[in-house]
Amino acid sequence: MKLLSVNLGHPSPVPYTSQPDGVTGIDKRPADGPVRVAAPGPKGVGGSGLTGDAVCDTRHHGGDDQAVYAYAREDLDEWERTLGRSLANGCFGENLTTDGLDVSGALIGERWRIGSGVVLEVTSGRIPCKTFQGHLGESGWVRRFTQKGATGAYLRVIEPGEIQAGDPVEIVHRPDHGVTAAMQFRAVTTERELLPRLLAAGEALHAETLAKAREYVARHGA
Repeated sequence: MKLLSVNLGHPSPVPYTSQPDGVTGIDKRPADGPVRVAAPGPKGVGGSGLTGDAVCDTRHHGGDDQAVYAYAREDLDEWERTLGRSLANGCFGENLTTDGLDVSGALIGERWRIGSGVVLEVTSGRIPCKTFQGHLGESGWVRRFTQKGATGAYLRVIEPGEIQAGDPVEIVHRPDHGVTAAMQFRAVTTERELLPRLLAAGEALHAETLAKAREYVARHGA
């Protein structure tokens, strides 16, 4: 298991974002050398966990629970076959393009050591947005991505440091609750009846998902 690339985005003006200033950092490109990774701060205040990576919409992106976004090269390859087009590393807006790692199947609270020191923890899957759809230029992309459920994973930074392409990825902690990033994604999108099951992951969950799961149980029971 390893990093194929570490991808950074720069603010770019586009016609498809809902941002008032019309810019987005979703178009991420592989970095040439090491990149510093650290917790960016709370959502709404902090942006990306990677130095040099732009998060333009801090209402919905960035912050400690969404500090880093990872996507598997294997899933990009499958989308290439489905869409009939090439998809470069970073084109899904992912910071980390991985090889040999089941990213969507990663457990909430699962921890990865990357390189010699950085440790990241899985918090949730990724919800597709209109900016993502506009960036790819695929009609009905939000629906298609949601139906497939190969969501990738957001991660928080447990131990900061530097990472770069080629670094090995080691799973150093794997919880036993069975709640994956893909399950979390389905629970907050198409299968809300799964929300009570997410509580088994506890505080490792993305804070917004944890609040949704608790609210669902309070209203409907477990």
